[in-house]
Amino acid sequence: MKFKITLLTLAIVFSANSYCADKLTIRLGVLAFGTVNWELSALNNLNLQNNTDFQLKIIPMANPQAGKIALQAGAVDIIVSDWIWVSRLRSTGSDFTFFPYSTTSGALMVPEHSHIQSLQDLPDTRLGVAGGELDKNWLLLQALAQQQHNINLNTSVTKVYGAPPLLNQQILRGRIDAVINYWHFAAKLEAQHYKQIINGKEILRQLGIQQEIPTLGYVFNREWGNQHKIAINQFLASSQYAKKQLCTSDTAWSAIIPLTRTKDLATQTKLRERYCDGQIKQWGAEEQQAAQTLYTLLKQLSQQKLTGNADKLPTGTFWTLDES
Repeated sequence: MKFKITLLTLAIVFSANSYCADKLTIRLGVLAFGTVNWELSALNNLNLQNNTDFQLKIIPMANPQAGKIALQAGAVDIIVSDWIWVSRLRSTGSDFTFFPYSTTSGALMVPEHSHIQSLQDLPDTRLGVAGGELDKNWLLLQALAQQQHNINLNTSVTKVYGAPPLLNQQILRGRIDAVINYWHFAAKLEAQHYKQIINGKEILRQLGIQQEIPTLGYVFNREWGNQHKIAINQFLASSQYAKKQLCTSDTAWSAIIPLTRTKDLATQTKLRERYCDGQIKQWGAEEQQAAQTLYTLLKQLSQQKLTGNADKLPTGTFWTLDES
């Protein structure tokens, strides 16, 4: 079944309201300045928690690893993470599951007047890589350069690994020639007239994967989700609807602008554009099969270091709103 967020989706999900006396408190672990806060704020501003079976308790996390630890320790109920991590845990017996939050991925950025116009121009340059040697965008970029141009990027560029904000500083100061960075840092560079050579979605398309695959999603214990299915599905549908409103309503967007942590209009505009590029438009069998194709590719490219040694995504890795 294809999943699309619409008013009808919300109506169906919320019509199942059990009218329980006590709402389920969902302890949501989020990064203090993560973009998930944008739609959580919009969810509150739009009063989408009214007449539901859930209430949110936001627990700030210092970094993504802290969120993973908190979830596994039972200190929070839901975090935002990636399905590769969920798959790896499920293959070792853990019962976590993933529901998509965003398809937005990173991008390869260069200065406005750079000589770098395509992947063919990358050899003998200094390339910043966010996320380290096992970053998915970096692995896939290498695969594309090898496939299309017979270029081994791993040996032909000078790699500079670092935290996303530090890499942005490095390219702004001319210390690196190009950077493959997470989407919001790439968007900030775009607002300063830096050029996008290619983004993660386009890399996948050129590698033969046409479906949009989520990069991040809400992760929670599957048994817990089944025990509180109505409330969980209400939250997931509300979150996606709030995101849709941020992308279609200037009023909704204006209310969360302070959370972008920038007063520059060009940066705000580009952040909104790239954020909205990541809306989940469909989530069904085709997208999940595409995720399996990507998993197989990443397993090969990382020599199992990223994925673990499971041949396939374990059953139950993905959650859908029509779970029965």
